[in-house]
Amino acid sequence: MRRPTLTLLPGLALALLLLGGCATRGQSPDAPRAADDWQAQKTRLEAMQTWELTGKAGLRTPEDSTSANLDWNQTPYHFRLLLSGPFGSGRSVLEGREGRVSLTTGAGRFEAESPEALMNQRLGWSLPVAALGDWVRGLPADDSPHRMSRDARGFPARLEQDGWTIDYQDWMRVEDLWLPRRMKMQYGELNVTLVVTRWQPETTDA
Repeated sequence: MRRPTLTLLPGLALALLLLGGCATRGQSPDAPRAADDWQAQKTRLEAMQTWELTGKAGLRTPEDSTSANLDWNQTPYHFRLLLSGPFGSGRSVLEGREGRVSLTTGAGRFEAESPEALMNQRLGWSLPVAALGDWVRGLPADDSPHRMSRDARGFPARLEQDGWTIDYQDWMRVEDLWLPRRMKMQYGELNVTLVVTRWQPETTDA
């Protein structure tokens, strides 16, 4: 299966904006992409179940805009998402295993059956959390129809799924794998930008 058991992506109800910082060893954001790179790595991306991701998330609506730093740790059996900054009550940790999700903020610890319900109840916003783990790898989620357009090199350029539009604006090379560095997401009047400064994937060679 492509999607990790619980895929918790950055309270990406934000818009990951400008996060400077150093890339980890092996990351070459400015290396040129070749026309056959995406197809050559697609099977490995689909099998990728474990990763760490660091960046910044920002949210913009007609009424407000805000941002937060993001640290996301994902395995097939557990996720942990740390949001620190203005939104998310200063510091929020969303984590869980199958069937149990918890959110810890300055106001205490709260639990629910799904991350979407918990985020909506406690933070006032929510995202299609399960799909985000696919989208952040440049892949459509499995369980609903989608439309995908590609750039001149065959990489995803725009993905439309579940009412969301995801534009892939930049990529970084981590070891021998290309991963999204900057994404813009839109759902109605909600605009989100995701900028990743550090990818640490763990892949299984096909």
